[in-house]
Amino acid sequence: MKRHYYICDNVADLETIENQLKSAGIETPQLHVYSPDAKAAEVGGAAVHEVTDFTKRDVIRSGFIGVGIGAIGALLVLGSAYAMGWVQSGAGWTPFVFAALVVLGFSTWAGGFRGIQEPNQEFLKFEQALNRGKHIFYIDVDSDQEATLSSVVSRFPQLEFAGDGSGAPAWLIHSQTQFQRFIKAMP
Repeated sequence: MKRHYYICDNVADLETIENQLKSAGIETPQLHVYSPDAKAAEVGGAAVHEVTDFTKRDVIRSGFIGVGIGAIGALLVLGSAYAMGWVQSGAGWTPFVFAALVVLGFSTWAGGFRGIQEPNQEFLKFEQALNRGKHIFYIDVDSDQEATLSSVVSRFPQLEFAGDGSGAPAWLIHSQTQFQRFIKAMP
């Protein structure tokens, strides 16, 4: 999927745009509003699909970096134990595999913990707009939805195009859509 970014200063306009996109067949999990103020989406009773606090932080990217560092550390633990001949003892591989898992787990945790403390790298390019109180609206669409998006967005000249990027995987969007439908169908 492809992600399109837009900047807007009016949440009510974003609500209207979201409603029109939903009416045209674009699902809620494809639409996101990043507001500088956590309560901005509630102003004037606007109901937009706001980005979660978790998404605003750099947990995923930093966690993956932690996994990479942890994997290297785990391999070093296992490689050192093998090279030193320690695995030939009565304990065998067990304590070294456990130590490698501890190194991997700790590095993953440390990476995620570091990411909680930093803003998501994806949104740093919009920092000036966010500091001015504007809202970032982004939409994940596949190729057959591009025309629908262009048609709806063209009706809103106050919406400033801010770039493209890679979107969420289609399977994730489909899963979220199906989950929301399941929850709504529950008695």
